[in-house]
Amino acid sequence: MEPEKIKRMESARNASIPLKRIAYFLCFLSVLLLTEGKKPTKPKCPALCTCTKDNALCENARSIPRSVPPDVISLSFVRSGFTEILEGSFILTPSLQLLLFTSNSFDVISDDAFIGLPHLEYLSLANNNLQTLPKDIFKGLDSLTNVDLRGNSFNCDCKLKWLVEWLDTTNATVEEIYCENPPEYKKRKIRSLSSKDFDCIITEFAASQLLPYQSLSIDTFTYMNDEYVVIAQPFTGKCIFLEWDHVEKTFRNYDNITGTSTVVCKPIVIETQLYVIVAQLFGGSHIYKRDSFANKFIKIQDIEILKIRKPNDIETFKIENNWYFVVADSSKAGFTTVYKWNGNGFYSHQSLHQWYRDTDVEYLEIARTPQTVRTPHLILSSSSQRPVIYQWNKSTKLFTNQTDIPNMEDVYAVKHFTVKGDVYICLTRFIGDSKVMKWGGSSFVDVQRMPSRGSMVFQPLQINNYQYAILGSDYSFTQVYNWDAEKAKFVKFQELNIQAPRSFTHVSINKHNFLFASSFKGRTQIYTHVIVDLSA
Repeated sequence: MEPEKIKRMESARNASIPLKRIAYFLCFLSVLLLTEGKKPTKPKCPALCTCTKDNALCENARSIPRSVPPDVISLSFVRSGFTEILEGSFILTPSLQLLLFTSNSFDVISDDAFIGLPHLEYLSLANNNLQTLPKDIFKGLDSLTNVDLRGNSFNCDCKLKWLVEWLDTTNATVEEIYCENPPEYKKRKIRSLSSKDFDCIITEFAASQLLPYQSLSIDTFTYMNDEYVVIAQPFTGKCIFLEWDHVEKTFRNYDNITGTSTVVCKPIVIETQLYVIVAQLFGGSHIYKRDSFANKFIKIQDIEILKIRKPNDIETFKIENNWYFVVADSSKAGFTTVYKWNGNGFYSHQSLHQWYRDTDVEYLEIARTPQTVRTPHLILSSSSQRPVIYQWNKSTKLFTNQTDIPNMEDVYAVKHFTVKGDVYICLTRFIGDSKVMKWGGSSFVDVQRMPSRGSMVFQPLQINNYQYAILGSDYSFTQVYNWDAEKAKFVKFQELNIQAPRSFTHVSINKHNFLFASSFKGRTQIYTHVIVDLSA
């Protein structure tokens, strides 16, 4: 569902309400004008109705008559043949105080069906075929003192959530009514339900914008109080920077850095200065600085080519007020290396190991016991060994080899997330099942397996209070999972059609949430995170 379409529908709906009320008023006014100055005629009782001075009883009526005498104060329908009560059905009988529908066959009541009845005191809709009621059915009925809704087969879903809330606030006397559906609420008193019993908020990722190029890494960052997105394009060798167009409501080009076979463009803002680490497969990797006076990026440093031969991933982090970044090198002769900011540039701080062909590096903080403080860790994924966990040594200011994750060979990448203080990781495997694991204090333990043939990205991300995990595939649809708090695991949520996805990134701008999906073989896609209230 497109967000703009939702907004237009909502605006049209809101706008139509006052227009309808105006139309009903004009209709009523036209009747008065047409009769003004004419000799009063005796009101006629409609066919299939029996009328007295101020009462009318209609049996087997095929429709709600428009010719009911306007001074009738009590109107009843029994065993009628109509299936719907239309909007403004009683606009010409404003004096009604009593309105009864008993044992009829209608199952739909339109919005504003009872508009124009300011004196109505009693309304019975008992013993009909109603399963739900429109949200504003009682709006404007300020004199209402009694309502009878018994004998209907109410479906207690989100469309009826408003009724539960109304029953708690109305001063009218309402006879006891019960749910017929869903099965878990069958025969339960509607008055016994609360708003918390209804899960009416749903979300989805709706296609928003296509970018006409392939991509690998996508990162977002804040610079000079604005949000930006940077995308690595491997075939053009560019880092493309995007900014939000507040007028057109789309992302547009801001700037670019041109290189060769670019695989990662990693931004890092130190104090107020923006730097970008550009990792390339050929021609070496470099660090650029944003020159605010020249309004462009300037290369300030080369990354030593003897250590970083085939970069595959970059992670930035801060420990004890010092900035670092680490490059995972996937070549047979390269070193995965940690670099530290010294005030003027980045210098090699630590080489973790060599010749392991690391494909991914993840920074996270975990505690060995619930009572201890969380400490920095790195998890390296590799083509030649199981994921290795390194722990930060506060004394030496270095990462030390700690342990590996058992029984998880061929892990391409590891990404972490937290739920209520607990640390979890998503492990991506191209062959075999990907996994969700939870930190147990001394090791990670299994939580869940996901079939993932052809997967190179399993990205957890949080949007507002929603925790997702997105599992891409080169051979099938991308699977979006949503975290189920009661089950303490992910459940299938949505499928996305993305060619060879390599990364998923959440971007938040002006209270709008977007999902950027990179594609190695197709076009980069942007989705909008849409929230819909089914009870509205």
